[in-house]
Amino acid sequence: MAEQYMVGVLGGVIASLLGFVFLYRNSLIRFRGLRKLNRAASMDFPKRNSVNKTGKSEGVGTTDIIIVGAGVAGAALAYSLGKDGRQVRVIERDLNAPNRMAGESLTPGGYLKLIELGLEDCVDEIDAQQLLGYTLYKDGKEARVSFPLEKFQSHVAGRTFHNGRFIQRLRKKVASLHNVSLEQGTVTSLIEENGIVKGVHYKNGSGKPLTTYAPLTIVCDGCFSNLRRSLCYPKVDIPSNFVGLTLTNCNLPKENYGAIILANPSPIVFYQISSTEIRCMVNVPSEKLPSVSNGEMACYLKSQVAPKVLPELYDSFISAIEKKGNIRIAPNKIMAAAPHLTPGALLIGDALNMRHAITGGGMTVALSDVVILRDLLRPLHDLSDASPISKYLESFYTLRKPMSSTINILANVLQKIFSASSNPAMENLQHTFLGYLRLGGMFSYGASAMLCGLCPSPLSLAFHFFSIAIYGVGRLLLPFPSPRRLWDGAKLLWVASSILLPYMYSEGTRQMFFPLTVPAYYRTPPENKDKKNFMH
Repeated sequence: MAEQYMVGVLGGVIASLLGFVFLYRNSLIRFRGLRKLNRAASMDFPKRNSVNKTGKSEGVGTTDIIIVGAGVAGAALAYSLGKDGRQVRVIERDLNAPNRMAGESLTPGGYLKLIELGLEDCVDEIDAQQLLGYTLYKDGKEARVSFPLEKFQSHVAGRTFHNGRFIQRLRKKVASLHNVSLEQGTVTSLIEENGIVKGVHYKNGSGKPLTTYAPLTIVCDGCFSNLRRSLCYPKVDIPSNFVGLTLTNCNLPKENYGAIILANPSPIVFYQISSTEIRCMVNVPSEKLPSVSNGEMACYLKSQVAPKVLPELYDSFISAIEKKGNIRIAPNKIMAAAPHLTPGALLIGDALNMRHAITGGGMTVALSDVVILRDLLRPLHDLSDASPISKYLESFYTLRKPMSSTINILANVLQKIFSASSNPAMENLQHTFLGYLRLGGMFSYGASAMLCGLCPSPLSLAFHFFSIAIYGVGRLLLPFPSPRRLWDGAKLLWVASSILLPYMYSEGTRQMFFPLTVPAYYRTPPENKDKKNFMH
């Protein structure tokens, strides 16, 4: 214990010196970025703009914005733009309540974004459960990670729930706005003229082909987007799948805390999704995924996973496996944001950017994107001049980086570390990470603040990475730095760097750490045409 404390102090001193540089620079960046958004958001915006800029007949040409998809990002964006007075048409493939395992966990940072959008009541009346943190278990030891919520009111916390119930609450809010049209239909393609997107072709609920036009089309049709290839350079990686079960008649060890078991061969995640149900997610590598239909998956869960499950959950876990139709599979997709500028169109949500689901940060990133985009669009009185508006909205991809890159990198790095218990170097990393969290104070709270979206800062991420690396090497070298210990320390640094750095590179190191050097960061709203003509 004394050695661990000495290592923690040593790591804290050195990391703190690095932290002064990081945090000072981060404060400057965040101040300038927030000042830019607040200035734009405070500009006057007309409550209604029904001028037909496309020359099309009324009914297809009076919409200001088309939104493709009414999931979390699409519905939240439609509501916020509708509240700002925009005429919005939302086209969603299926307006029935989704029945899916993804999107069941909202971090405290995501809940704060809901409040900013005026949508916090969407987690009411759906039997949502408060989430205050996670407990990590490994080899009989545990480390509790509590979200740093002391400075917030009591209702500010994470939430877990049935995804379909939450989505329907969001859609109900959208449907309450008279200037927002929410309809069921499948968008088949974008309408392009001279490289500018003018609208979409789609089929309505009865299969009738229709066309609708708008100066701006925002695509947020989720991880299975069929329009993605038109607007970005997609490179999707599926390192693993979540095998999901619904457990009943049991309780988690700590109320309002999820549980993550770092086990070999698979990490196992538990969290409450209602007052009577617990979701279990077993992470299984894609190349080793057993078949559900022939019973291989049930056998795998009983023989390989069940022995690692916490004793208080074991009986319910076995019962859930034996319940017909209760085993479900969801692919964990990773895709860095790689958009290409397309005048008249924009891509957000999981259609643009995905990360591993092990930290449950996807909805937080999506809602953060919605807040940023709403604020960028507010000063735009006229959306018809597609090229300068597209150039201006390019700043969205830099301004979103603090939240998106922090949560993306953490999720992707942790899934790699948690999923390789058979590798001695990874085993060392797991013990290092748990030991770092058990140090408490700034170590534990700093890491959990990033994890839950309350400290969206790539520089803080780098700071904690250095701290963990110093702690890990010190832990291996004490009490005496023998050649074997030196070799193990060097190997830990090499493995940790080989995991972290590729994800940092894919997120864009310049946009993450040096946003002030990105030209798009300084973009200002195009001058209003009507105002310009009046002056002449």
